[in-house]
Amino acid sequence: MIRLKINGVNRQFDGDPAMPLLWYLRDMLELTGTKFGCGIAQCGACTVHIDGKAARSCVMPMNDVAGKSITTIEGLNPKADSAIQRAWRELNVPQCGYCQSGQMMQAAALLKDKPKPTDHDIDEAMRGNICRCGTYQRIRAAIKLAAGVKA
Repeated sequence: MIRLKINGVNRQFDGDPAMPLLWYLRDMLELTGTKFGCGIAQCGACTVHIDGKAARSCVMPMNDVAGKSITTIEGLNPKADSAIQRAWRELNVPQCGYCQSGQMMQAAALLKDKPKPTDHDIDEAMRGNICRCGTYQRIRAAIKLAAGVKA
């Protein structure tokens, strides 16, 4: 039995310990904000926080998250009103929107570690999150807005 906390709620998992966390979140808990993109941790669509750090859930086996605290986009803020989420809305960041929950989760982890990031900090942190629509300039602007950093 694997015990973990998802968005502040204690959970138990009694399935295949090698199953990726992504499938537990989406298929069993119906937390569909976390997206499947590539399945090899290269695109960032599946980004969640594990004990406060950004991680790719598509390659994270359930046995590796035993006893950990997981935050998904649904748990980032109960009213979808975190600084990141507000900035994303204010600047109309999404185009198709598929990658955006992963982008926001990565950005939230960045701001936790570096509350006033430089362009270099943003580029380094966001490097592994791909946006097929190319909204990178709006993503950077939204991160700066959320951080209160002059664009």
